Amino acid sequence: MTDPRTTPTAHATGSTGAGAVPAAGAAGVEEFGYRQELKRSLSFTDLLVYGLVFMVPIAPFGIFGSVFQASGGMIALAYAIGGLAMAFTAASYSQMSRAFPMAGSVYTYAGRGIAQPVGFIAGWMILLDYVLVPALLYLIAAVAMNSIVTSIPVWVWLIGFVVLNTVVNYFGIEFTARVNKIMLVGELVVLAVFLVIGVVALASGEGRGFDLTPIYNSDTFSLELVFGAVSVAVLSFLGFDGISTLAEENRESARSIGKAMIAALALAGTLFIVQTWVAALLVPDPDALIAEGDAAGTAFYDAAEVAGGAWLGTLTAIATAVAWGFANSLVAQAATSRLLFAMARDRQLPGFLRQVHPTRRVPVNATFLVAAVSLVLGLYMEQREDGITLLSTLVNFGALSAFLLLHVAVVWHFVGRLRSRNWWLHLVVPVIGFGILAYVVYNAQVAAQELGFVWLAIGVVLMVVLIATGRRPEIRAEENL
Repeated sequence: MTDPRTTPTAHATGSTGAGAVPAAGAAGVEEFGYRQELKRSLSFTDLLVYGLVFMVPIAPFGIFGSVFQASGGMIALAYAIGGLAMAFTAASYSQMSRAFPMAGSVYTYAGRGIAQPVGFIAGWMILLDYVLVPALLYLIAAVAMNSIVTSIPVWVWLIGFVVLNTVVNYFGIEFTARVNKIMLVGELVVLAVFLVIGVVALASGEGRGFDLTPIYNSDTFSLELVFGAVSVAVLSFLGFDGISTLAEENRESARSIGKAMIAALALAGTLFIVQTWVAALLVPDPDALIAEGDAAGTAFYDAAEVAGGAWLGTLTAIATAVAWGFANSLVAQAATSRLLFAMARDRQLPGFLRQVHPTRRVPVNATFLVAAVSLVLGLYMEQREDGITLLSTLVNFGALSAFLLLHVAVVWHFVGRLRSRNWWLHLVVPVIGFGILAYVVYNAQVAAQELGFVWLAIGVVLMVVLIATGRRPEIRAEENL
């Protein structure tokens, strides 16, 4: 097989075909020494919908109880701080996606913005997020469906979700994009129903009535408490960065990637804050939830039942299962396969992962591998009592660690290499983003820190082996300056 990094291609044209470069004169991957293999068919709207579905507008439904307990009831504040932290990260992603408009996400940005070994470490850490998150989503959805239809075991639901999503992704990114839009509409309808009924119930005297304790409670507030909760809440925000993995399938200007990430984050963050504030005011026994936690994972559904009765509790539970197990895991699988494709193309992972389907133009082997890993991990974690918690903490730690390197890459590339004097975007924003995320990681659960650093150590060893065996790709940003 010829090396796509060095093979000339006829796709570097301004046509609208499968290999066309983005509009508005944006650089194609050929400028960086790659061959355009993925199909450019996604618009800004497709990217925005993809990001929203990846984050899941109703994501707090599934982890509401854990964040409520961790934040001492100030769950809306935890989501507000999490959204602020991710806003700085989205700004850094936007800058790097314009500089390097190709698949690979933070792996590509850190590798080209700083140095290839740093890119490998960033890619390795984000793999904790991208590779593990589909398994986490499948498991949460399977457990939720089993709680509704108890006659069907968790493992059957899990297998069904994996097979369904793999088939959809196999049919190509355009088909995935159409499914995304349908799922997004369904999630927003359920959310709207909950918010309307919830607000009416509060106005009628149900719950605690309207107050600001979910945003700030002077009796329990502390930075350590809130930031510890943020380390869990950010799980709901992870996904906006997945938009960057579709850079080689974006048919518009490279600016669309950054704009879609920021827009998706702003919309989702607003929805997260509003829905958690309303739900927090409807919790039947907030003191008990804080003291005892939410082992059954039903805290949000219990709040919904207070507002509208059993039917609303069941509706929100079903919506969570479908959103996490199908919609979110569908786009998570697509994003992960693109990251594996990018790393394999640079010889950092086995070469078979860079295989692209000749007609559907998707990284087919990477897609199947993600499905297999998700299935095995999901079935294994389903047997553990702490399976969901363990996967959640690892996903968050991996993502936030990679985001730290992203912020460093912005400063290194723009200020250090290009001598940029745009101090706000290229220095202040990444430094603030780095500081917030570092504090969140510092306050994360000890188990996540320990396992995360073990994963990091393994990555360092692998990087040394790759360099020693001559598998270090030549990805020099200077050739494009």
